[in-house]
Amino acid sequence: MLASQFGTGQVFWSFLWFTMFFIWIWLLIVVFSDIFRSHDLGGFAKFLWIVFVIFLLYLGVFVYLIARGHKMSEHALADAEAQDAAAKAYIRQAAGAPGSGAAGELQRLADLRDNGVISPEEFEVQKAKVLAD
Repeated sequence: MLASQFGTGQVFWSFLWFTMFFIWIWLLIVVFSDIFRSHDLGGFAKFLWIVFVIFLLYLGVFVYLIARGHKMSEHALADAEAQDAAAKAYIRQAAGAPGSGAAGELQRLADLRDNGVISPEEFEVQKAKVLAD
């Protein structure tokens, strides 16, 4: 019954408005995230942009994209670089610093033996422990 009353044009318009609604939601998320991560905007300016975007709907989003679109790309690039640096630091930390592990421990023990801190016998005992692990 309902399908017979719902014509092809109505289906098209329903899909179009549904799609436009979700595009607007996505743009709001992108614009709000940019407003909140902008360090060059003060609190009052952020408040004004939010009010402007909420009350003027599509026009507010488009004005923001025109006025501050270049800053959005700068913020996205800065975030990507920060995430990349954090990932590289984590990988370096997880992989271990050069000289860590058994080889690093043996080098440290050899330095202690050479400096006279431990005796050659103590070196051999500690070396056996390191190699056993």
